[in-house]
Amino acid sequence: MKNRTWHWVALALAACFATDAVAGYADDRAEIENTSNRYMVAVDAGDIDTVMSTWADDGVLKSVFGIATGKEAIRKTMSGFGGGAVKSIPENATSRPRVRHQIINHVIDVNGNTAKSIAYWFALTNDTPQHDVQLLYFGHYEDELVKVNGHWLFKKRTVYNESMPNRAAVYPGLGEKAPPRH
Repeated sequence: MKNRTWHWVALALAACFATDAVAGYADDRAEIENTSNRYMVAVDAGDIDTVMSTWADDGVLKSVFGIATGKEAIRKTMSGFGGGAVKSIPENATSRPRVRHQIINHVIDVNGNTAKSIAYWFALTNDTPQHDVQLLYFGHYEDELVKVNGHWLFKKRTVYNESMPNRAAVYPGLGEKAPPRH
């Protein structure tokens, strides 16, 4: 009878630890997604301070603008992008053209205080001659994150704009393999 009691106690303890591990991953995943979303909303709003709050001090941003290493270089790169590129709004304006970036399909792998994430992104605009909404461009992110003081921050973000002429035929980071050549 004693062995059965210990068996149930061991199972109960194992279940508690497993639940904590799953909850820990769920919390990490939620914060990583929130970091990506916060970054995206801040880019569109031109809120460079919030954009920078998502970066580790020694972060690296790789994009069509080049490679920016460290927060000051990233700040300089991002300051004129998205909503930060809006210079002025006419005094009597009741609306204005906008770009809205979306981020979807996060695939996140957490390993202790580091994580890797891949996500698709796309941008819509209403800045068209017809004043309608159109797809502006799309691509994906390949991110490395680090947990600092309990918060997930970008350590390295590679931005692939798949609408540009320099787009790749294959993106191995997305798991793509080269199709057969004819």
